[in-house]
Amino acid sequence: MDKIRIYMLAFLTGLAGVTLYSQENERQAVFINGQSDDIFYHTIEWGQTVYAIATMYEVGVEDIYRLNPESRNGIKAGAVLQIPQKGLATTVAQSGEPLYTFHTIQPKETLYSMSVKYNVPAGDIIAANPGLSVSTFTIGKTIRIPPTEIDNLPRRETRTVTKEIEYTIDKRETMYRITRKFNVSSDELIRRNPPLRNGMKAGMVIKIPVQAEETVTDHVPFVREKEVNALLSEPKGINRVNRIRVALLLPFMSEESVSSPTTLRYIEYYEGLLLAIDSLRNMGISVELTVRDTGSGIKKLNHILKEEALLNAHLIIGAVQNDQIKPVADFAKAHNIKYVIPFTSRNDDVLSNSCIFQVNTPHSYLYAKAAQTGCDLFADDHIIFIDTKDNDDKGEFIRTFKQELAGRDIAYKELLYDDAGFPADIESLMSRDKRNVIVPVSSTSEFFNKIRVPLRILVDTHQEYRISLFGYPDWQTYTNEFLDDFFTLNTFIYTHFYADNMSPDVLDFYSKYTIWYSKNLLNTFPKYGILGFDTGMFFLEAINKYGSNFEDHMDKIYYKSIQTGFDFQRVNNWGGFVNTNLFIIQYNRDHYTITRHQIK
Repeated sequence: MDKIRIYMLAFLTGLAGVTLYSQENERQAVFINGQSDDIFYHTIEWGQTVYAIATMYEVGVEDIYRLNPESRNGIKAGAVLQIPQKGLATTVAQSGEPLYTFHTIQPKETLYSMSVKYNVPAGDIIAANPGLSVSTFTIGKTIRIPPTEIDNLPRRETRTVTKEIEYTIDKRETMYRITRKFNVSSDELIRRNPPLRNGMKAGMVIKIPVQAEETVTDHVPFVREKEVNALLSEPKGINRVNRIRVALLLPFMSEESVSSPTTLRYIEYYEGLLLAIDSLRNMGISVELTVRDTGSGIKKLNHILKEEALLNAHLIIGAVQNDQIKPVADFAKAHNIKYVIPFTSRNDDVLSNSCIFQVNTPHSYLYAKAAQTGCDLFADDHIIFIDTKDNDDKGEFIRTFKQELAGRDIAYKELLYDDAGFPADIESLMSRDKRNVIVPVSSTSEFFNKIRVPLRILVDTHQEYRISLFGYPDWQTYTNEFLDDFFTLNTFIYTHFYADNMSPDVLDFYSKYTIWYSKNLLNTFPKYGILGFDTGMFFLEAINKYGSNFEDHMDKIYYKSIQTGFDFQRVNNWGGFVNTNLFIIQYNRDHYTITRHQIK
């Protein structure tokens, strides 16, 4: 998310109290002082969609469009959206959650000032935002305020107090009479009224002490400001785990069929996880694994979630369909158990459930990071998009990439593919001074087959043209047919998974898998057996090293994967984590080698 340039929306220019704040990483942000009670502001981050933002705040997409009409045409990182408080939105998700108030942090605001402003204990604010820390309590970030309030009603108690009253001496009164009347000594009267030393005279006004009961009202004071703000920087402890308890929940369909391709993939994932547990046991790490077949639907799952093994788990992995993921996610949240969703990239629970880790990168995050990386790699090159107009399977990525290029003022060319005229058309667009980076709009093997031969001819016959391809994760499945073309065209592929079949780690895994199970891995991309292994190694090592609250130490956790990399980022201050890992796979023409670069 570095180097994102944030622009102020046009509708904000007329608002008072706008402050511009810049940081060393050249990121700019717009902040609005004095936000109203019915709206707050959200600064869009890369990978976010209108749907995700609406789901995050439990408002409707139309509510956002209504306040931000221009967002119907798309949004970009850095823009600022007005968001209605969900209690006032026209469409509100019924989540059963407390009715939180969302607040955009303004300049000079602190945790203490938030606590005072909303009359909510600072600890409750932190509990409602598990991702909150010194580094995330920053200007422009959104936090949610829980409805719980400090018991700040006046506290009343009756006390006996001494007061002075003024009394006018009557002409027949004596010292003795006054002392008896008000139950006070003559010495005390003279002390408070020195003129009495010269005698008492009618009409004198004197002060007389009297005791009376009165109700005194106190207010419960806030803890001192420094102590409250220091809560954000308290060091995170480690909740050590001696024996890691893991529950794997997958629809093995044991009561139906174990031979379907889908079931075989899940079995292979389980087998890979077992290899990870064996590796960890050889390292002295104790793991207790509970495996359950969830079947289809939730009937069987509801019984599983009542088992003691699930209640005592440190980590739950699995569930496939969203109808199963939701109850598991709710269960994990209720019992503060970390929950790994290993397969689907389309899940909304991660937006509001701090216990969730989503392994499969959502497309919007993948495309945004790939577009940024493409701009970093090819900023000084001559970029040419080749469009078929009849197959737009990567249209979302292309739109994201072009938007990023435009934002950085990087020029590009576009060519509409024509079968007969393509060789001449592409050559006419070639640059002799810069590397020519070809970006096909389609990722299909059919389209790749159409452009590869003319491009190879240009490479072979015109050495003055330097050519590279920039392509897609799908291309990994074409290596049997097009591997030589990938090398010749110096191809770059973006992907969130990649296994180098020639690397020692991958070969070692293949060997162990064959020995253990007397079979080879299924020919899938990604390979589920390795996915199970990588997932197990990452999370179980994390728990072993940083305890059951390992999410508080994510910046220290690193695992060198053999296929699926992990770079987990919180989606917001109160939600879970999505895997934003990205690899760039380069097929080096000069050495016929393959290099995997992990992008941070």
